[in-house]
Amino acid sequence: MASHSACGIYTCFSIVLMPLLITPLCDGGKVLVFPVDGSHWINMKIMIEELHARGHSIKVIRPSTSWYIKEESPLYDSITIPENIALQNFLQIFLDDYIKAQREGVSSFTFLKLTWQFLSMLSVAHSMNCDMLAQIFHDESLIQSLLDAQYDLVLTDPAISTGIVLAKYLNIPTVLNVRWISSGDGLFAIAPSPLSYVPVPGSGLTDNMSFMERLKNMFFYSLVVFQERFMVGPCYKAICHKHIQGGCDTISLLQEADIWLFRSDFVFDFPRPTMPNVVYIGGFQCKPAQPLLPDLEDFVESAGEHGVIIMTLGTYVKALPNDIAEEIASVFAKMPQKVIWRHIGQRPSTLGNNTLIVDWMPQKDLLGHPQIKVFVAHGGTNGVQEAIYHGVPVLGIPLFFDQFDNLLRLQERGAGKIINLADVNSHSFDQGLKEVLHQDSYRHNMQRLSRLHRDQPIAPLDHAIFWMEYVMRHKGAAHLRTEAYRMPWYIYYSIDVLVTLLVAVTFFVLSTFIMFRFLCCRGRTSKVKQH
Repeated sequence: MASHSACGIYTCFSIVLMPLLITPLCDGGKVLVFPVDGSHWINMKIMIEELHARGHSIKVIRPSTSWYIKEESPLYDSITIPENIALQNFLQIFLDDYIKAQREGVSSFTFLKLTWQFLSMLSVAHSMNCDMLAQIFHDESLIQSLLDAQYDLVLTDPAISTGIVLAKYLNIPTVLNVRWISSGDGLFAIAPSPLSYVPVPGSGLTDNMSFMERLKNMFFYSLVVFQERFMVGPCYKAICHKHIQGGCDTISLLQEADIWLFRSDFVFDFPRPTMPNVVYIGGFQCKPAQPLLPDLEDFVESAGEHGVIIMTLGTYVKALPNDIAEEIASVFAKMPQKVIWRHIGQRPSTLGNNTLIVDWMPQKDLLGHPQIKVFVAHGGTNGVQEAIYHGVPVLGIPLFFDQFDNLLRLQERGAGKIINLADVNSHSFDQGLKEVLHQDSYRHNMQRLSRLHRDQPIAPLDHAIFWMEYVMRHKGAAHLRTEAYRMPWYIYYSIDVLVTLLVAVTFFVLSTFIMFRFLCCRGRTSKVKQH
């Protein structure tokens, strides 16, 4: 009897201890996070949740005017930097003007005006963040506490470059949670990006360009260079020269980063050259759908065989102009499907009984519901990747930033359709919606993308966490960086070698010519003397 009890106790201990033996032990690291607000924070917070769950200690730097990053959180401690002006005020003014201009039709003059307004808004945003960074540098007690903390890692989003400048000052290994940098697509700063087949964001081009499209691509690239050199770079360069020994610039700091966690993949994006320290984590925020709240579940199930359409235009746009909203609502009212529409603003008078207006929707959980037939969206990166993950075709109405480029990638793969805002009316919206609903190719193509995206040896979020912990364990990942970022442009492009070869060839050709000329002249002189 005693032996049976001993065996039982031994078995219980084995069951308890076995997971501890199987699970690799991980010492908790200290992570300093310098995020970007808005939808970028939604991505960053997912990484913070996972780091916290694995026992890492996290400190987040945030502005006092932040509208997404909370000061108090069970996941992290925060450092709040005073800021007088909220960035979203500038953004909202630009968005209102941009939407109005699109509705009126974009002429060449309007395009240039909007481009300048957009670049100016970005310049103001970066200047505000440089001021915030200057406050950090001028606060000696804060800087000393950051130095004394001995962080293992800085995790930052380089859409705003303040995080990489602070990481350089603190001399801490850096991981970038990145898709965009201060001057556009991040990979242009680190990987070879031939303009013959790598489209510049904003150009609206694919990787298969005609001659005129390549000219257009070059023009948009020149805008990116202008933005970096003259509108964004100077404020960072000034603060670098003041606080970083030897000075620096944002592009070189980006190239020095240990790991790039790049929020895209080649199921979604066009193939292009890459680098060893770029880790593709597209769709890392996607998870299996959770059950809906009972009232919402009842509404979705009441749609029957016709299914449900969902529509949202993301975090920045609360409502479309009233005339567009009225036309969209009238189309929805005639559809046999049920509709869930995130719309904050004046309630359209043409709204049908089949349409549920909400202030917020559980987008991930709805997209994963089998009743959802079409996702009407603005084309933000998160929404597009979640639609791919769950295999739901997209009818896109791009508004600004990268949204057209994101939707273009779906349209090129036959998984979505684009309607430009200037073209949205009851006829075009009805036609586009019915096309995506009733042409099976859209759903089949999107489900194919979903299968490709899910067929990975390791989940993108686990991949991201592994590389962050890798950098912590090894105090960086310098062996994955190329020496390209240390080279002047004329060495990178081998201009010095080409000039040397050209001089050598020229010298050889001229020497040969002079020699033959000398021999010919000598031969003629000898013949004259003989005569």
